Amino acid sequence: MISAEIISAWVFVLLTLCIFSFLYKDNPFYKAAEHLYVGASAGYVAVISFWQQVQPNMFGRLWPSRVDVDDGSIFTSVWYVIYEIFNFISTGFGILDRSIFPEGGIKGFEEIRFIYLIPFILGIFMILRLVPKLGWLARWAIAYIVGMAAGLRFYGYLNSNVLIQIKASAIDFTSDWGTIVNGLIIFIGTISGLIYFFYSTEHKGIVGRLSRIGIYFLMIKFGASFGFAVMGRISLLIGQFNYLKDYSSSAYNYATPVILVFIIICLAIWSIMGDENKNESTA
Repeated sequence: MISAEIISAWVFVLLTLCIFSFLYKDNPFYKAAEHLYVGASAGYVAVISFWQQVQPNMFGRLWPSRVDVDDGSIFTSVWYVIYEIFNFISTGFGILDRSIFPEGGIKGFEEIRFIYLIPFILGIFMILRLVPKLGWLARWAIAYIVGMAAGLRFYGYLNSNVLIQIKASAIDFTSDWGTIVNGLIIFIGTISGLIYFFYSTEHKGIVGRLSRIGIYFLMIKFGASFGFAVMGRISLLIGQFNYLKDYSSSAYNYATPVILVFIIICLAIWSIMGDENKNESTA
């Protein structure tokens, strides 16, 4: 009997072996799995971002629940007429059920925040990138995103990397000897590493010796980071192999060996046909 679990196992094995087929060379199986992964990831991120960020945080602030903000004014009535127009468009002119714009507004906020019209307009500008004649408007949105991201990242980097690094490099001589030795190592590694990247003075004498010490610290750091990354990838690889081994049993209709043989045969045929086409073109 074919169940959803068996179908999921076969799909998992197929996509995994398609990715592993790149070890042979670039081929249609790998390209199909790669494109499927990128497309599914992009679609998933887009949907999650919309329903967790755009819909509640932007539309929810522009059109909160009308029960909380309705003051009986004409402006509020007109504002929520625009809300119903957007709902009419988003539901395919009334064909689909309303989900993006619930009836009566979006719950979660108690006042209308018109300042959120700015990101709403910038978001429309980003979409206009698809229209050649109006694509230049997307530059305003991109400039805003890059500028804000640079400012926020700089502030976060200054706090997390610079100030905390300076604080961590300070040596507390009132602590025990083990802490003092560790502090001295961190201090020497930080100073020598910075001197290695200081190019205003030729690396000779004391500066050259300190820069060489900095190289050792940098290599230790890079080696440890690379080893940690490799260990993480190896653990993921072992997990994949365990899944492939589990799906080789009769409980899953021998998914792994069947799909493996199928891919090998298809790659052999594809490779032979490619060689024949090259010979014909050469002749």
